[in-house]
Amino acid sequence: MDAETFEEKKFTDFFPQLQQAYKNAFNRINETYDSTLVHGIDQQVLNESEPVYDDEEGFRLELPEDPYDRLTGVVTTEEKFETVLEEYVEEIEDELERTFEN
Repeated sequence: MDAETFEEKKFTDFFPQLQQAYKNAFNRINETYDSTLVHGIDQQVLNESEPVYDDEEGFRLELPEDPYDRLTGVVTTEEKFETVLEEYVEEIEDELERTFEN
């Protein structure tokens, strides 16, 4: 796969694989961290993220601006939020690599 193909097909042909990759990452992170925080990150931050594929660097997740400020209804420290978000993003990126590796 190349970056152009992924960009063209990510929300059409590749959408089921993207959903499964996000779900797999969610399940793993949810086993490790407070589910309220994980659900908050999933629904209020990652719902606005976008997977991007680079031919040289692989997959990465583009997050919305000020992700901590987007989180509402969840009591947590910014440090804890950043830790969970970072691990969650890494898990999604790893899962995307596994899903789309050729």
